[in-house]
Amino acid sequence: MKDYIDAAAFKEMILCADAALHANIQQINELNVFPVPDGDTGTNMCLTLNNAANELRKRSFTSIDKAADCVSSGLLRGARGNSGVILSLLFRGIAKRLKGMETAGAVEFAGALNDGVDAAYKAVMKPAEGTILTVSRLASEAAAQAADAGATLEHTLECAIAAGNDALADTINLNPVLKKAGVVDAGGKGYMVILGAILSSLRGEVVSPDSAVEVKDEGESPFDVFDTEDITFAFDTVFIVRKTDPDVDLTPYRAFLNSIGDSLVIGEDDEAFKVHVHTNTPGDALNEAQKYGVLELAKIENMRTQHDDIVAGRKAQTTDDLDAIEEELENGGGVAAPEKEFGIVTVCAGAGMEKLFRELGADGVVTGGQTMNPSTDDILREINRTPASTVFVFPNNKNIIMAAEQCIPLTEKRVIVIPTRTVPQGVSALLNFNPDEGEAELAEMMVNAMQSVHTAMVTYAARDSDFDGHAIHAGEYLALLDGALLGSYTNLKTLFKELSWAFDEFSPEFITVYYGADVQQADAEDAAGTITGCFPDAEVSVVDGGQPVYYYMISVE
Repeated sequence: MKDYIDAAAFKEMILCADAALHANIQQINELNVFPVPDGDTGTNMCLTLNNAANELRKRSFTSIDKAADCVSSGLLRGARGNSGVILSLLFRGIAKRLKGMETAGAVEFAGALNDGVDAAYKAVMKPAEGTILTVSRLASEAAAQAADAGATLEHTLECAIAAGNDALADTINLNPVLKKAGVVDAGGKGYMVILGAILSSLRGEVVSPDSAVEVKDEGESPFDVFDTEDITFAFDTVFIVRKTDPDVDLTPYRAFLNSIGDSLVIGEDDEAFKVHVHTNTPGDALNEAQKYGVLELAKIENMRTQHDDIVAGRKAQTTDDLDAIEEELENGGGVAAPEKEFGIVTVCAGAGMEKLFRELGADGVVTGGQTMNPSTDDILREINRTPASTVFVFPNNKNIIMAAEQCIPLTEKRVIVIPTRTVPQGVSALLNFNPDEGEAELAEMMVNAMQSVHTAMVTYAARDSDFDGHAIHAGEYLALLDGALLGSYTNLKTLFKELSWAFDEFSPEFITVYYGADVQQADAEDAAGTITGCFPDAEVSVVDGGQPVYYYMISVE
């Protein structure tokens, strides 16, 4: 084993760290609760390092300082989120210490780790202990002590990792937010994954992959531990500024940003600087930045909205959404050219329901429903993707109708909202879709079809309550018919008998039982059998809807 790192070894270490972060992305995301519980620290660190790794793959180097500069530059420009910016700062300090060196031994590399920590602490206006800063500092101190005592490079890294892991375990005691959630710091964990991969690479225990790995956001955090009101500064603001003067002093700008926000981190090199700040006035931050250079990139996220969305079970908008929007704009403005006169966009939840709507001819399906209402933007995106001049939209929920109607003035396409309040109404409307009819006639036919449908919903009571004069107990089955509570029941057989008696006034000819994600097909067949016993002349069908929340949705026509 070499007791020094050359350019090739350093490159291999970073590529191995990139792969290691990817392998641990979910674990790191699940720890993410500070400063904002958005479940993306692993993703941000991985994408940040991945940008540098991709740059490394394109080039070869004759000295370690050139490889370190490449990593530093790639990290700065690819830095995402607070954790990503801090990671870029750590490697910026490393690159500065290694400048002019062809190789680095234990003393040099330990010194580089220490300079990286110094750079990160200087850039963070109000360093908080119990974070990646604490972990990296204690790890670098242990490395320096070992190297100064004459340790090998391998043992120096071992000492750094041992101290870093101890510091990581202690973050739960240093940070009250982590203490409340019962987790260690996510950024610190990510940093230790990187150090571990560097040591493994040095030992020759791992080999970096030949190509970049795909990064997906798969993490979840205990969001409900926190209140939206805990977020003092709403906007997570990140931007890059190309310097007009490479020697510009950013001290006044740091003070300004600190006066209007928190969680401030500024990373810089000779050509540019990158800012991460939480503030309520992102426009002020951007305007002031232009005194120091040319604004190149800015991404702003509303953390309060993100938190509310995630707690409610909705997909939170992120800067990733901007990338998707940019891609759409590059591909014809995100609006599909009309290939036909009429198109259909529908809203539903459940793989089975989505499959059914697509089989019936829906052009676009927006995921959402009772507990996860899609936004106007979600619906608008599907409308614009639909290759038709006129798009009919089926909201399939009363709470989504207004969001769908908001799309009408926002697109060049003609949008007609068919006010379906339930998924069965949407299915019936789509079954009556006839593209050979005129627009007005077609809309009338679909509205009439949906109005002929009665919908029963079967779910459960999450808590004791009183509704419409019914005393409801937690765990009981609830039956709703056309939005009104029919009753609560301790067993499903009784419930389906009661429902069948209620159906009698509709003289049903067609009954469809859509069973949810928590229901077995055999149980659904039993439920359908009970209904068939009451209506032997009706056509009773069973469909795997896969919907959440509702055990059964029953269409009666």
